[in-house]
Amino acid sequence: MIVDYSAELRSLGEKIEKIKEYLDIDVKRKEIGKLELKMNKPGFWDEHSEAQKIMEKLRELKDDVLLWDEVHKEYDNVCLLNELAVLEKDKDLYQETKKNLKKLKNDVEQMELRSWFTEKFDQHDCIVSIHPGAGGIESQDWAEILLRMYLRWAERRDFKSEINDIQADEEAGIKSVTFTVKGKNAYGFLRVEKGVHRLVRISPFDASSRRHTSFSSVDVIPVIEEDIEIIIDPKDLRIETYRASGAGGQHVNVTDSAVRITHIPTGTVAQCQNERSQFQNKDTAMKILRSRLFEKERERKREELTKIRGEKKEIAWGSQIRSYILHPYSLAKDHRTGVEKGNIQAVLDGDLDDFIIGCHRQRVAEKKG
Repeated sequence: MIVDYSAELRSLGEKIEKIKEYLDIDVKRKEIGKLELKMNKPGFWDEHSEAQKIMEKLRELKDDVLLWDEVHKEYDNVCLLNELAVLEKDKDLYQETKKNLKKLKNDVEQMELRSWFTEKFDQHDCIVSIHPGAGGIESQDWAEILLRMYLRWAERRDFKSEINDIQADEEAGIKSVTFTVKGKNAYGFLRVEKGVHRLVRISPFDASSRRHTSFSSVDVIPVIEEDIEIIIDPKDLRIETYRASGAGGQHVNVTDSAVRITHIPTGTVAQCQNERSQFQNKDTAMKILRSRLFEKERERKREELTKIRGEKKEIAWGSQIRSYILHPYSLAKDHRTGVEKGNIQAVLDGDLDDFIIGCHRQRVAEKKG
């Protein structure tokens, strides 16, 4: 039986045109033209740092325009294949249409998601921290499972991930971990993962095989570039070195190369142990500290706005954003969107896109509403 996908393709075509508006493709084409004219002017490379910024901006603009052009071309091709398959009643063309339509739908979804990342810092790399809640080994083990889940997710997206600091427990699990995820829109993707994550399972550490509930918190902040002004007085810093420990990776040094930096006025702490030298660890710790101080300032301003507006927002340790239930049934559920997945092992192996996309869809819908 040959199915006519014309109606589905029309709907996809409308979505592609809406994405064109979200991404400001026509505006970006004009910006590309202006920047290319600048590049062709004599003396463009005299101001090297400024020229580099223009080149980076040009690359980002072209990425969006080329992606939209490719998806639009792909859409035209599938429309043509579908038309030929229906007219000629050709089963081979139908199978090809079906296969290409599946790919097109996925590409449109990914492009739609990309079109939502328009807020400041969405395109930046991000720093993720995981801290277990009360419950000792149970929560520590859950924190380590979450770490593996996010590293697997990053791998699926061809993002680079790098553990900056990890405090492993001697018995099981981790006491804390901080890692960086690098890739286009890394912060945009992962910022919706910030919150408390709840696990329900039969404990592998309980001799009586009882059911346990564990909590771990996930924090996500953008990596702040050097050109964003965060003033840090060196006098306000306490810098300590210590010996790296735990599952920090093959490059963990056995000397006192790990670095912990404390910003005394705010009590903000950043540490790194996974680089090859004390200097590199200090440099990475400073980047993490800058990002955390920046996020603290943003949070302070948000709280001020909340007071002005009279809004009440409860952020409690028990107010989980997502539950992962392994017993008495298998289910992962996001409490913000209602998105559920029965294959929890796939979720713990990094299959998070349905949850992330669901959160962004809801966010965009609320914004428009």
